[in-house]
Amino acid sequence: MLDDRAKLLLKALVERYIADGQPVGSRTLSRASGLDLSPATIRNVMADLEELGLIASPHTSAGRVPTARGYRLFVDTMLTVQRDPLTAPQLAPEQPQKVIANAAQLLSNLSQFVGVVMAPRRTSVFRHIEFLRLSERRFLVIIVSPEGDVQNRVIFTDADYSSSQLVEASNFLNAHYAGLAMEQVRERLRSEVDVLRGEIASLMHAAVNAGSEALSAAQEEVVISGERNLLAVSDFSSDMGNLRRAFELFEQKTQILRLLDISSQAEGVRIYIGGESQVVPFEELSVVSAPYEVDGRVVGTLGVIGPTRMPYDRMIQIVDITSKLVSNALSHRK
Repeated sequence: MLDDRAKLLLKALVERYIADGQPVGSRTLSRASGLDLSPATIRNVMADLEELGLIASPHTSAGRVPTARGYRLFVDTMLTVQRDPLTAPQLAPEQPQKVIANAAQLLSNLSQFVGVVMAPRRTSVFRHIEFLRLSERRFLVIIVSPEGDVQNRVIFTDADYSSSQLVEASNFLNAHYAGLAMEQVRERLRSEVDVLRGEIASLMHAAVNAGSEALSAAQEEVVISGERNLLAVSDFSSDMGNLRRAFELFEQKTQILRLLDISSQAEGVRIYIGGESQVVPFEELSVVSAPYEVDGRVVGTLGVIGPTRMPYDRMIQIVDITSKLVSNALSHRK
């Protein structure tokens, strides 16, 4: 366990390094901490902190920098979030895709880092379904989700259908299955097929399969904004290897999606620091994330990705307020 003096010095060191980006020496630390300690005493404490793996000494400097472990201790036990007024524009209640895109851009603009938003987890529930004949044995299935999103799918069938048959099929689906997930509809059609004429049942099965694909693939899984902001961050602009790895991460999206999916299971703002686990793929990046809700139910996650040397107190504020704005916009969308 660290004593109070060591904690104060570690806190001062992390804050100074976040602010300046330069390894912190004992003289600078003495001034930053406000403690009346001799340089020798500070050097001894720093040596202890280094032995604990909380700070490290770069080869090119006599100063010290925080490690992933040091950052973790700092954000868990020493970080005080200042509730300064944060001006953020409201997100208009619009189509979910637009709300998500606007939120990613807002996160990026406020943080000057990278904004990421995991799109709402989609269920394959439908509110309404219709059929439109395009040509012989070729039909358009129009599916309306409970949120009002409209998805279209073209299906090809073995048999042709008349307008009255199409109306009959859509009326049956809307009357008996609206509000259910497509998977449930599929199961019920199997068990209830004896009450339907064979050709209509075949049309419904084709529509349900197409509808399930349409609703599950309706939008991007994760929206990313502001990748170019990292070009202005010295931690990346001075090391093309770091920058390349970061852009590869954004391009692949898989790991970001996994991270956001993990953080959606937690309450409130979470901080993931690169280098402390496999969750964030490399040491130079940290992620501050929070879940957002629709009508009180968690449906996705958003966050800021930036250098490990980021002002965590401000990022917590930005992510927290944006998650509330997204929740409000999606819950009150007309």
